[in-house]
Amino acid sequence: MKISFIIPCYRSYKTIGGVCNEIIEQINLREGTEYEIITVNDCSPDNVIDKLYELAEKNTNIKVIDFAKNMGKHCALMAGFRYSTGDYVLCVDDDGQCPVEHMWELVDKLDEGYDVAMAQYGQKAQSGFKNFGSKMNNWMMEKFIQKPKDFQFSNFAAMKKFVIDEIVRYENPYAYVNGLILRTTQKIVNVPMKERAREIGKGGYTFKKSLALWIDGISAFSVKPLRYVNVLGIIFAIIGFLFALFIIIRKIINPAIYVGWTSIMSCLLILGGITLTALGLIGEYVGRIYMCINNSPQYVIRNTKNID
Repeated sequence: MKISFIIPCYRSYKTIGGVCNEIIEQINLREGTEYEIITVNDCSPDNVIDKLYELAEKNTNIKVIDFAKNMGKHCALMAGFRYSTGDYVLCVDDDGQCPVEHMWELVDKLDEGYDVAMAQYGQKAQSGFKNFGSKMNNWMMEKFIQKPKDFQFSNFAAMKKFVIDEIVRYENPYAYVNGLILRTTQKIVNVPMKERAREIGKGGYTFKKSLALWIDGISAFSVKPLRYVNVLGIIFAIIGFLFALFIIIRKIINPAIYVGWTSIMSCLLILGGITLTALGLIGEYVGRIYMCINNSPQYVIRNTKNID
């Protein structure tokens, strides 16, 4: 059996060496297991690429992909997937927070017949705003891309090779690995474990990046937002018709009633807001179609090491 580890790297000069060493220690626990560690430098502003080349020079099982520009974590995963050769593929963070000592629990789930196994962490110690955002994100994913209600996505995951082969068929620039997994297989499972605390640095996902990733996931793998806006427009059209009918009847019954400016402006603002929202949503889809037609790349590789 051969296992491929995919590690997107960004601002991890101080941690990536420890992550690779820990993976190798775990591999040595099961004899006969081959491995490769594919690290992807997502145009990190620190000197992580030098560290990666140093590690690859000492161990040819450690492979390096160097991006020419920052493309985001999911595009980095896609690059690693395309160069992976293992029977199983594990996604691991570069910051040391993934509990690598539990990797065999994920692998064992694949041996049991599941296609994808992911770590399931408990409630994270974060602000109320982030907790609310996480709940909203889960709800939207359940509604738009059919995420199982009790399933939790995480950065520490194991997948079978056929799942990876299907995922890499997606060549458009807006890569969203979670959506690609859900459209590939239903045999997915969570494995409860505890996420490690961050010891060095801070998370790279800002609110802006998280929002952009969420939009990618919703708009790239579902047309339901367009359907919901369409239904909303129909509902307000019916309400508007009934309201107009009510005003006409009132005017017939009592011609002295003065039709208020406030009610007219309220209707205009509501309908105008819905119209602009619908146009913006349609524009988002059309823009993505335009970028795909123009063959905007998922990533651009400057250099590689230990990769044929």
